[in-house]
Amino acid sequence: MAGSNFVDYVKIFARSGHGGAGSAHFRREKFVAFGGPDGGDGGKGGSIVLRGDKQYWTLIHLKYQRHQFAEDGQNGSGARSSGKDARDIVIPVPLGTVARRVVEAEDGSTNMEFAGEVTADGEELVLLRGGRGGLGNWHFKSATNQTPRYAQPGEEGDDGAFVLELKVLADVGLVGFPNAGKSTLLSVVSAARPKIADYAFTTLEPNLGIVEARDHKSFVMADIPGIIEGAHEGRGLGTRFLRHIERNSVLLFMIPADTDDVRRDYEVLLGELTQYNPELLDKRRLLAVTKCDMLDEELIGQMRDQLPEGVPALFISSVTGLNIARLKDMLWDALQE
Repeated sequence: MAGSNFVDYVKIFARSGHGGAGSAHFRREKFVAFGGPDGGDGGKGGSIVLRGDKQYWTLIHLKYQRHQFAEDGQNGSGARSSGKDARDIVIPVPLGTVARRVVEAEDGSTNMEFAGEVTADGEELVLLRGGRGGLGNWHFKSATNQTPRYAQPGEEGDDGAFVLELKVLADVGLVGFPNAGKSTLLSVVSAARPKIADYAFTTLEPNLGIVEARDHKSFVMADIPGIIEGAHEGRGLGTRFLRHIERNSVLLFMIPADTDDVRRDYEVLLGELTQYNPELLDKRRLLAVTKCDMLDEELIGQMRDQLPEGVPALFISSVTGLNIARLKDMLWDALQE
């Protein structure tokens, strides 16, 4: 999105370094009549490594650094001097980053090959390993070959294109249509300050907040940008943010009290998630009917008949605080299960 600093999908081109060549050197010293082989080993080529960093929340730093090339290892030299190893290229990425290698098939089609994911602070994933340095000729000296005149060349590095995709790590993901009150709830239960307004798609990037639960415990809540009917087909903001819901342990469906049919809205939301990824049905689901400060007890009673079966539900108001504490307790209990 223009003007957004949140980037959750980027393609990079990477190349690891070649290993340095081993040296086929012989000692040449004064007063040493028959100098033996003393060629040093080549240095290792630089690798391309992803490292999880909890200080990063986006892949925007790679948007303008799409080429990541490591240097080659240095060649070996005489006196058994090994060549210097090349420095690895270590790329910091947010927790929840998935890497896939772009592989071209023989028929010209392009496939995505899973390379790994980074989910912990300090965790490293080697995308491309640098080539090993070649051995110098002193390694090959033997009783039958006193003067080996050969050394190993360094191993070649590797190169390729990779797609890095960020899937926000959070305990609870908020799922709903635009203007369902997701951002308002997040601002009430945490210190997060998402943009809030009365028009659709106010939220154009996921927002995270730490929610204080009972007994000084806490969990992470993610405000996922609003879904519309047909999102899995690319309508509205499309599938751009549906991927973030995959990483949430519990999904809190949020439907405003001024809707025409709570059950229908819930089924539409559930259908969009299911068509995007059927495995999302395995996640624990709760339902919050929002903006209930505009309802009296009689209207709330009437709406209970519209609630979908089998889903724990609660009527809340982020403005008045109605049932907010109880909602946090329900979410905490769901996370423990």
